[in-house]
Amino acid sequence: MGRRRLLLLLKPLDVYSFHQSNGLYRVTNPKVLQYLDNRCRVHKDAIEFCQDILRRKSVDWDAVFRSHLSRPIQNVDLVVTIGGDGTLLRASHFLNDSIPLLGVNSDPTQPQEVQEFGDEFDATRSSGYLCAATVKNFEQILNNILEDRTAPSEVSRMSIHVNSIPLSTYALNDILLADPCPASVSRFSFRIRKDGLSSSSLVNCRSSGLRVSTATGSTAAMLSAGGFAMPALSKDLQYMVREPISPTAANLGLMHGSIKPEQSMDIDWYTKEGIIYIDGFHIVHPIQHGDTIQLSSRAPNLKIFLPPHLLPSKI
Repeated sequence: MGRRRLLLLLKPLDVYSFHQSNGLYRVTNPKVLQYLDNRCRVHKDAIEFCQDILRRKSVDWDAVFRSHLSRPIQNVDLVVTIGGDGTLLRASHFLNDSIPLLGVNSDPTQPQEVQEFGDEFDATRSSGYLCAATVKNFEQILNNILEDRTAPSEVSRMSIHVNSIPLSTYALNDILLADPCPASVSRFSFRIRKDGLSSSSLVNCRSSGLRVSTATGSTAAMLSAGGFAMPALSKDLQYMVREPISPTAANLGLMHGSIKPEQSMDIDWYTKEGIIYIDGFHIVHPIQHGDTIQLSSRAPNLKIFLPPHLLPSKI
């Protein structure tokens, strides 16, 4: 086997910027300024640390900031993201089912900082839930990968069709369908289908939107909204109607449920405008009255090296 080719996808340094365009500070609290400066320094040190390790390995590699990524990732053997879950999600949108992904959490939350600054601001940062590595174990995990002592897991993603046309982006975490104005009511109906036939009755909704998550996304916004955590390797999807308005007794039990791998959810949108938010707010797709949306887990899996707490327990 020839030399492995790696791509480093980096969280930008300018996300820590606290200056306005005129050079003045947007933040005046000296503790906040020092904290933000430290966050930038820790992230930059993590990037340099990982790059130094790669320089000592028999691999070819290149680095790019995530904001500069605009086309599918190809011709590499491994993608390493350095940042948090947001950077990992960004990478997943440009990967097929053949190139594995390793996430490095560059700046994990420090409990002592959360306690120290708790009365002034929130010092928590990305949980790095899907990141298997930090600077403390990056070299060990990388060695295991390069020496084929570990294999990536395959997690499911969500396929999205609008008016029978597939969107090019697969959701790794979740999607949200909602009116562009958060205070407006969203009107839509949905039903679950299997092999083109209805598996559930038609559900008509007036609400603040509809959220659908994959297994890996079930511990994010879905869990916060009252959903349930799913095993990371599950192929099911989970859906929840957000804040339903006066659901009927017959429909009440259908406001939250699962979509099996052999099933799909068909949605008819009846609001003048709408937006499909894919894995957060960075990727959006507009929809309008009369559009139909189909969701399923029939998308290419993502190969990813998961942290131990997400792997099935060995009996």
